[in-house]
Amino acid sequence: MVKNAEEKPRDLRSSIALLWGEQTQPTRGPKPSLTPARIAETAVTLADAHGLDAVSMNKVAAEFGVSGMALYRYVPGKTELVALMVEAVSAGRPDLSAADPDWRSQMTEWAHQLWAIYRGHPWLLVATAMRRQVMGPAQLAWADAALAVLEPTGLSAAEQHQVFLLLIGLVRNQAQQSADYDADHDREWGELTGELLERHSARFPALTKAMADGAFITKDLDPFQFGLDRILDGVQMLMDRAEER
Repeated sequence: MVKNAEEKPRDLRSSIALLWGEQTQPTRGPKPSLTPARIAETAVTLADAHGLDAVSMNKVAAEFGVSGMALYRYVPGKTELVALMVEAVSAGRPDLSAADPDWRSQMTEWAHQLWAIYRGHPWLLVATAMRRQVMGPAQLAWADAALAVLEPTGLSAAEQHQVFLLLIGLVRNQAQQSADYDADHDREWGELTGELLERHSARFPALTKAMADGAFITKDLDPFQFGLDRILDGVQMLMDRAEER
């Protein structure tokens, strides 16, 4: 993406200070009427209703009855605003107290809570799809909670991190499928694909049989839970092999 010639380079240290609430507060002048947190909450409401593309400094400012330039006193730009939005919906460290104390129950609860956040805020998929970003304490708390559960399992630190990434990948994959789903298109796709396979069944015998046997019918199967269980089955096998060595 070509940057606007007038766009200022990002100051990562300022972004960190913003996310972590470490900005130097002015000691003189009028008390600020807004806060980064309030601005982020309003932006989240806009994104939940209309998508991330609907969020701009001007539109958020309009919700407060001020000019777009007025927001720059609190947030340097949209990139930083989106980071604040992600932090706001991350909701801090996940509460795993309702789950049984074993690692599998805890990680299952962890994954379901993360999936609930992505379901509640579909724009989050796009907001977190960019290159590595500076993260705030709420986002890092999710990683810390997962690693705290996995640490006693005997997996290496690298293996624990990969499990964490696999679960995030599952959540993001399900979020993408949910975002792409259109009932009418799905129905039309099924009809057309079925017709194609009827005409060309000899070329694709395994696919034809699988479709006839209901491979694409998932009403009695929760794809998220199925994928989660398979990942955790694999983690258990890894742990068992480590114990055998």
